[in-house]
Amino acid sequence: LLFFQKKILFLRLILKINHLFFMNKRIFFQHWAWLCSVALFLILFSCGLWCYRIVWAPNFFAEKPVYIYIHEDKDWKKLCTQLVDSAACMHIHSFQLLADWMNYSGHLRTGRYRIDPKMNNLEVIRLLRSGHQEAVRLTFQSSRTIEELAGRISSQLMLDSEDLLQMTNDSVWCHSVGFTRQTIAALFIPNTYEIYWNISPKGFMARMQKEYNAFWNEERKQKARQIGLTPIEVSTLASIVEEESAMTDEYPIIAGLYLNRLKAGIPLQADPTVKFAVGDPSLRRILNKHVETESPYNTYKHTGLPPGPIRIPSIQSLNAVLNYQKHNYLYMCAKEDFSGRHNFAVSLAEHNRNANRYRAALNRNKIY
Repeated sequence: LLFFQKKILFLRLILKINHLFFMNKRIFFQHWAWLCSVALFLILFSCGLWCYRIVWAPNFFAEKPVYIYIHEDKDWKKLCTQLVDSAACMHIHSFQLLADWMNYSGHLRTGRYRIDPKMNNLEVIRLLRSGHQEAVRLTFQSSRTIEELAGRISSQLMLDSEDLLQMTNDSVWCHSVGFTRQTIAALFIPNTYEIYWNISPKGFMARMQKEYNAFWNEERKQKARQIGLTPIEVSTLASIVEEESAMTDEYPIIAGLYLNRLKAGIPLQADPTVKFAVGDPSLRRILNKHVETESPYNTYKHTGLPPGPIRIPSIQSLNAVLNYQKHNYLYMCAKEDFSGRHNFAVSLAEHNRNANRYRAALNRNKIY
């Protein structure tokens, strides 16, 4: 009996040990599952936070909208430098990482792009990759030469001034758009235009031709016909008028004077055309040696208008010719007070008196 009692106690001990083992094993696995869940949650949360910072978190903190320029060389490092320096990119490495993921860094598109404050990396990359640009407000005024104009345009756009000059010096191209090398200056109507920064030279010239056609609407063409001039001839006369005076209120008077001379078959004898023929717009006194210069632009030696504009005229001078003042003046001379204004005369005798006073003033001021 004692033997069997010991056996029973031993079996009970074994059962209790087994029970404790299996209970602890279940608790262990419960704790392990909980720990794995927490670890997985932390990993997923960290990955989500990391992805949020790279993709969706604001990363550009300039105080106001800025413009980023991607040039023809499409240099990735230059773009990143601009984003840091101009757009205040806080974490450029996150931008570069996302750009690599999206395969953008090797596919840059030229243009001028607006970066707004608090944009994220994804928004900026989509903007740059789409090529969705902000247009430039291109402004150019009346210019003395096409070279000067080309310089002003190239300072505001991506295109090279030499490419523009190559086209304006190409007689075949000029003829294809209805001009010659001598008259191509009339194509450009000084104004402000909304235009894409990365426009090509051909695209720019096509835009200028469109603006030229828009300016020369039927109303202006009709006015030109009424005074017996073509649009290009109006531009040529307007360029002389603009060179004659800095006082815009004199433009219609001067235009009327030259139209009177053209109708009467009298040479224009416009000093600015002599300066153009000589190649020195800074001349303050026209001498006999200048007047004798042989050139189709010298209106002392040749009647009628010169072959083309002597500068790129402004809209104001173009409109002054089209809306010239009707009068009987045939002569003009700068005033002796050097105010920039002119004395106008109907008769040669009156003009000679005005001219003598002006020459005397030049001599007093030792302008020879």
